[in-house]
Amino acid sequence: MRAFLDNLRLALGTFLGNPLRSLLTLLGIVIGVATVITMMGLIEGLRTKVNRDLGQLGAHTFQLTKWPSGGFGRFNWAKFAKRQDFGMEDVRAIEELCPSVGVVSPMDDQGGQKVGSASAETRPSVRIIGASTKYPITSGVSVQSGRFFNEVEGLDGRHVVLLGVDVADALFPGMDPVGFEVRLKGRPFRVIGVLQRRGSFLGMVSMDNQAIIPLRVFQQLYGKQRSLDIDIQAKDPSLFRKAQDEVTTLMRRHRGVEGDAPNDFEIHTNESVTASFNQLSQVITIAGIGVCLLSLVVGGIGILNIMLVSVMERTREIGVRKALGAKRRRILGQFATEAVLLALLGGALGVGLGFGLVFLGDWMVGFPMSVPPWAVALALSMSCGVGLLFGIYPAARASKLDPVEAMRNE
Repeated sequence: MRAFLDNLRLALGTFLGNPLRSLLTLLGIVIGVATVITMMGLIEGLRTKVNRDLGQLGAHTFQLTKWPSGGFGRFNWAKFAKRQDFGMEDVRAIEELCPSVGVVSPMDDQGGQKVGSASAETRPSVRIIGASTKYPITSGVSVQSGRFFNEVEGLDGRHVVLLGVDVADALFPGMDPVGFEVRLKGRPFRVIGVLQRRGSFLGMVSMDNQAIIPLRVFQQLYGKQRSLDIDIQAKDPSLFRKAQDEVTTLMRRHRGVEGDAPNDFEIHTNESVTASFNQLSQVITIAGIGVCLLSLVVGGIGILNIMLVSVMERTREIGVRKALGAKRRRILGQFATEAVLLALLGGALGVGLGFGLVFLGDWMVGFPMSVPPWAVALALSMSCGVGLLFGIYPAARASKLDPVEAMRNE
C-alpha cells in the first residue's frame, strides 16, 4: 500500500509539473468518454420518453393495421402495400366474434394538411384524424374545452371538428375556438372542442398539431379506398392477451392465411413499439461504444507517446532510484500508475463534459436526458484499461534500464 501511495504521489507530481502537456495528451480520451456519456444519456432519455408517451395511450389497448410500426427500422413498404385493406366489415366481425374485446374503434389519418379560419391558416403540417365516437377510450385523448362528437354526428357525417392545442393557438390565439368555423379542404367545419395538451412523441412529433373529425366525413374528403387502423381494447386487463389471440385467429381466417404462413397484418402494442425502439437503441449504443473505443485508442497512443518521452526525460532519475535499491517492479509500478492515472483523469474529465452536455440538452431542448450509472462505470473502466494497455510498454522499458548507463545519461 505504501508503495502504491508513493507511486500515486509521484504521478500527481509529474502531472502538476507538466499540466498543459498532460491535458493535450488526454484530449482523445476526454472526447471518447464524453461521446459515450452523451449518447447513453440521449438513449436513456429516449427510453424514458417512449415509456411516458406510450403510457398516455389507452389502457390494455392494441392496434390492428396492415402496416408495420414505421417509427423504427427499415421496411419494404411495397410488400406491405399489397396486403388486404381493413374496412368496417372487419370492425363489425371483431365486435361480434371476439368475446374478450370490449371496445373497437376504427380510425384513419392524413398528414400534411392545412386548416384555416377567417383570419389565419396553419402550415401544411396538421394531421387530420378520422375517428369513431369511441376514439377517446382507445387513444387516451381527452377534451380540454367543449366536447367530443356524439353517435348521431358521427353516423350523419356532420362537419364538426376538435382541434389540437397547436392548431387552436395558431387559428384563434388567446381565444376559445369552440363555436367558431374553420375550413378543411375548402369545406366548413364547426369547432366543438379543443383537445387536452399532450406534448410531443419522443420529443419530435407534436401530438397537439392535429384535428379530429368523424370517420365518415374523413372518408368523404380523402376517399374510402383506404385501409383503416383498428384500435381495440380488451374488456379487462387480464383478458389483454386473450383478446389479441382472438383477433389474430379471426383475421387469419377472414383473410385466408393458411397453416404456418405469417400474418398478413400487424398488431401493435406498447410492448411491441418499445421492443422496436430497444432494438434501435442497441445499435446506437454499440455505435457509441465503437466511437468511444476509437477515440480512446487515439488517446492511448497519446499516452504511449508521452510516457516514452517521460521515460527518456527521467532516465537519470530512474538510474539513481535503481542504484539506491529500487526493484524493477517498483519502477514498473510507478510508470504504469502514471499511465492509468493519466487515463483515469481523462475519463473523469470526459464524464464531467458528458454530464454537462446532457444537462445542456435537457435545459435547452426540454428532453428528459439522464445518464445510467453503468455508462459512467463502463466509460471509466475503458479509459483505465486503455491507460494500462498503452502504459505497459513505456513502464517495462523504464524498469529494464541499466542503472549505470542510466546515470551517465545527460
